[in-house]
Amino acid sequence: MPVKPSQSEEEYFAREEALKKQKLALEQTKKMLERERRELKDLHFMHCPKCGMDLHAIVFRGVEIDRCFHCHGTWLDAGELEKLAIHEKKQRGAVVRSVLNIFEPEKGQKRK
Repeated sequence: MPVKPSQSEEEYFAREEALKKQKLALEQTKKMLERERRELKDLHFMHCPKCGMDLHAIVFRGVEIDRCFHCHGTWLDAGELEKLAIHEKKQRGAVVRSVLNIFEPEKGQKRK
């Protein structure tokens, strides 16, 4: 005659089965999110965030930057602004000053 498992044994195996299913679901979710992230990157890689047209890598003052020739947007990757700033510091900072002037109010004008 087969021995029926005790209630505590049934609970143990049910818990183990639930944990296995939960772990599998988490792994599937992680794989799905990674796949979606890759697909999103592939969809947007080297496309202008403003107009969606192709970006082209060009070298500007020794730094490779991304340029959209449709809307004329210029996009910098991480660290590229700092590289340009270092280059400009060596060249007396003309471009950096002009960029900073964009964000500073003109003399005699108050910030809103």
